[in-house]
Amino acid sequence: FQLKPYNPEHKPPGPKDLVYLEPSPPFCEKNPKLGILGTHGRQCNDTSIGVDGCDLMCCGRGYKTQEVIVVERCACTFHW
Repeated sequence: FQLKPYNPEHKPPGPKDLVYLEPSPPFCEKNPKLGILGTHGRQCNDTSIGVDGCDLMCCGRGYKTQEVIVVERCACTFHW
């Protein structure tokens, strides 16, 4: 049989991805009875179409973007 994506805009599962054949409980909202923490307040990647992407993780609620500038010491040396 041929798998059909729930949303054709999301990337298809890869060879190492786990594919469920039965519906899973909703993970967007907190459900202590099932041990589900929900996705509120989690970081997402707004350029990803994978499971870490904001479209999937934020469950259509929308999200805020934040630009972070990180300055790191590289311990580089310059040779003439």
